[in-house]
Amino acid sequence: MKIIFASDIHGSTYYANILIRQFLNEKADKLVLLGDILYHGPRNPIPRDYHPLKTAEILNQYSDKIICVRGNCDNEADQKVLNFPIMADYAQLVADNYTFFLTHGHLYKSTDLKAGLDTIFVFGHIHVTVLEKNQVYVLNPGSISLPKDNKPSTYAIYENGTIQIKTIDGQILDEMELM
Repeated sequence: MKIIFASDIHGSTYYANILIRQFLNEKADKLVLLGDILYHGPRNPIPRDYHPLKTAEILNQYSDKIICVRGNCDNEADQKVLNFPIMADYAQLVADNYTFFLTHGHLYKSTDLKAGLDTIFVFGHIHVTVLEKNQVYVLNPGSISLPKDNKPSTYAIYENGTIQIKTIDGQILDEMELM
């Protein structure tokens, strides 16, 4: 199974379109959105081409492929315009004998899990990439629309036991083979 992970779109039609283009180019099976989909939040700048309703329309075309968790900027009003569930604080996805624990990152931390190296803790929220092995594997794809620390816009891909973090133009920034 090929999975794309993205976080923190924050209502940007520009970056939502790029994400969908990469999803289609990569021929991924699932698109996992790790929260903060439509609203930019009071502490964030307004992202490029900010239009939450159009962002929802872009994503709704792929609702049967999307798995989503709630971010700290997501709420019930957002759910009313999205055709896929967004209000879960976490979700789990199993692929190739790995369990992906999916969350935004404002409620759960990787240290909350008591699992082994067949578990991948996947979160967003901090707008910077993380790819490391601790008690569990830890992945943060960064932010597609509002990266921090002068980092590029990024997303991540899982396929056949390998995780890659890529820039929006497809350049690999980091890679880890799971064991």
